[in-house]
Amino acid sequence: MKKLFLFASAIALSAGVFAQPAQQQKAEDVVKFKELTYDFGKIKQGTPVSHDFAFTNISNKPVIIESATPGCGCTTPVKPEGAIQQGKDDKITAGFNAAAQGPFNKNITIKVAGVDLPVVLHITGEVLTAEAYAKYEAAKGKSGK
Repeated sequence: MKKLFLFASAIALSAGVFAQPAQQQKAEDVVKFKELTYDFGKIKQGTPVSHDFAFTNISNKPVIIESATPGCGCTTPVKPEGAIQQGKDDKITAGFNAAAQGPFNKNITIKVAGVDLPVVLHITGEVLTAEAYAKYEAAKGKSGK
């Protein structure tokens, strides 16, 4: 009898261990961004830039952007306040201060209230010194691009 009880207990415990976790909801299931990555290209050092990441509420209820967390202090996201109604559009504005010279690849993590997994937006580009940027602009003007 004890062996049967131990065997049944072992089966019950192992079934719990191998059970699938509940499906986690992703932010992409609730809000649809027009783009997840934006490349600023070459920008002049010390000249802040920004880009609007447009999105639509694709869920069947209002959603709230709980937070927009930058990956570093040089990135300043601005999120909408209040609920975004079903089917409506809004935006997250990603600002970048362009203080440090060189290429950059920054992230902004967007958390939607009541949703398990966030969505991550990316901004990229290259910050040039004023002198290097002037040369870039002059070369770009000559090539007609």
